[in-house]
Amino acid sequence: MNAPITAAHLPLTDAQAERLRTLVGELSPAQLLWVSGYLAAHAQHGGDVPATPAATAAGALTVLYGSQSGNGAKLARRLAELAQARGLAVTLTSTADYKPVRLRDERTLALIVSTHGEGEPPDSARELHEYLHGRKAPRLESLRYAVLALGDSSYQFYCQTGKDFDAAFEKQGAQRLFERVDCDIDYDDAAAAWMEQLLGRVGSAPAVRATPALTPVGGGMQYDKRNPYQAEVLENIVLNGRGSDKETRHIELAVPGLSYTPGDALGVLAQNDPRLVDELLSVLDLSAEAPVSVGGVTLPLAQALTGHLEITALTRPFLAGWAALAGADRLTALLADGNEAALRAFLDGRQIIDVVQEFALPGLEADAFVGLLRRLPPRLYSLASSLAASPDEAHVTVAAVRYHSHGRARAGVASTWLADRVQPGDTVPVFIEANENFRLPADPQVPAIMIGPGTGVAPFRAFLQEREVQGATGQNWLFFGDRHFHTDFLYQTDWQGWLKDGLLTRMDVAFSRDQARKVYVQDRLRERGGELYAWLQSGAHVYVCGDATAMAADVHAALRDIVAAEGGLGAEAAEEYLRELARTRRYQRDIY
Repeated sequence: MNAPITAAHLPLTDAQAERLRTLVGELSPAQLLWVSGYLAAHAQHGGDVPATPAATAAGALTVLYGSQSGNGAKLARRLAELAQARGLAVTLTSTADYKPVRLRDERTLALIVSTHGEGEPPDSARELHEYLHGRKAPRLESLRYAVLALGDSSYQFYCQTGKDFDAAFEKQGAQRLFERVDCDIDYDDAAAAWMEQLLGRVGSAPAVRATPALTPVGGGMQYDKRNPYQAEVLENIVLNGRGSDKETRHIELAVPGLSYTPGDALGVLAQNDPRLVDELLSVLDLSAEAPVSVGGVTLPLAQALTGHLEITALTRPFLAGWAALAGADRLTALLADGNEAALRAFLDGRQIIDVVQEFALPGLEADAFVGLLRRLPPRLYSLASSLAASPDEAHVTVAAVRYHSHGRARAGVASTWLADRVQPGDTVPVFIEANENFRLPADPQVPAIMIGPGTGVAPFRAFLQEREVQGATGQNWLFFGDRHFHTDFLYQTDWQGWLKDGLLTRMDVAFSRDQARKVYVQDRLRERGGELYAWLQSGAHVYVCGDATAMAADVHAALRDIVAAEGGLGAEAAEEYLRELARTRRYQRDIY
């Protein structure tokens, strides 16, 4: 234990010792190490190392990331490593751990943040987002900043959270180092260029440094989407019973070279349906062997379309490019300002094949078509296993997506690839996507409430496997929902075994189609409101996994109403109760 700072220990006056003690108490470990190096340099050079705020800002960088799935965290870590290599003192922080009032003291800030749902910030960045857009937002004239926004251009509110933060910083008087960069799902090159530009603007640091080595953000860092692990398929089993109108697969993979933690996701590099590739080639009258360049590598067109490029989801950039090439006035009109409702109606249920058929473009060159497409993104699946319980294995739960729209059968890229064309003995390119925002309590005695309808239940199988191996004594309560009890009770024998053994303290289920009135997990939450609130008051952690469009909002509303009713609180106070749970990592969501 460190001794208190007093004049008896150091050649300081009592007033100096008090000021030093106050400063030390406000600094993070990384900042303490930087200050120690800075003061050593100051003493070594007889006070020649400048200590003005401007000089200090040139050698210090705060890297802040708000990430739901882990992409932002990985990019932030990469930026911090590059900055350290250039001699900068770096503070790397998640928005989940960042106290908004610290913004007043920041001098140079790099923010990497993603957007989810209808332009919403990730859960970890919600508090900072509200703070900067609220009445308490401070003036930030001393702050220099840069924003890297992550998003998906197939959504209406593309990179909206990054845009929000950028505008809020500017409104409060902060100085933008350079224009915000908005990244689509194929973000690597744009993010690398943004980092290089940022580091060029921040400048170099004083010569003497004592910055710590960065600790990993998550496991499996040696494999990623550019260098995937080839995992052998061990099992590929349908979980639904006969007669179900759903198809949910339990897939087990051999992954002796990977490490992960319950709560993480498995990234899968899928392939497009070869039948869709053939149809596109036929409609466009292009040769399967036509050479095209993808990421600086020359490939036959069919190979590029099968394994490297997105050929299903329609995005605004694709529509704009196709409209320009085809001279399609209707598409141009849809993309004009003020036509958002018409554009969304057009996009609904359509894919690239529909556009190239309806707005024909004879004589199109292969490279021109490829130039309109973005890279095929990996699909992320919550891990349904614990390495402690299933060594060298990774299990995922996959719902096969199949539907009809505009007179055509549609299929999910990765889900039907795994369901229809991947068999035991095949290999699948995968990687681990760490999710530090979805973790079991560090204390095995802490109770856990888990809410996961459909495939959202997958990570809770991993949680319970992990707690079983740990010998955890904390109570566990699972809420699960699906359509029918007899055909859609996913992992039923697992839950029943854990209920019998006492690991699973209780389980509430909601099968929506088994009665006239549809019943969902949020209805079960409300029915158990008193007991659920008692668990919260006893320190339980709450986890929600699954659909972000409706389920997550409905569950949140149910939790808020329960807190209000059982705690005797108003709606805003109940919302603040949930915000405090989120701030303390007791309310975590993995929604998609």
